[in-house]
Amino acid sequence: MEEKSLAEIQREVDRYISQFKEGYFSPLALLARMSEEVGELAREVNHTYGEKPKKVTEAENSIELELGDILFITACFANSLGIDLTEAHNKVMHKFNARDADRWTKVDTD
Repeated sequence: MEEKSLAEIQREVDRYISQFKEGYFSPLALLARMSEEVGELAREVNHTYGEKPKKVTEAENSIELELGDILFITACFANSLGIDLTEAHNKVMHKFNARDADRWTKVDTD
């Protein structure tokens, strides 16, 4: 499978959404969709690692697919607001590297 940058993912999602007259949902609707998908991810994690096994009547799903759904909705959300996810990621990593530089115990690399 080919590796894609965040920019490529955003462009691919935009090409997909652009074929429909409805376009992107509103920010509030996208937030609701994202909340739904995070709930579905939580359910899968609980089934896989938690104490709540799946019912035999429940459809097969996976953590991988739920994370993929969240990535798709994230790209939709960013695209609809004109946000570059690579730039957003870089800003967040800078924040973590500066704020949390001495917060956690570093892995010994010797």
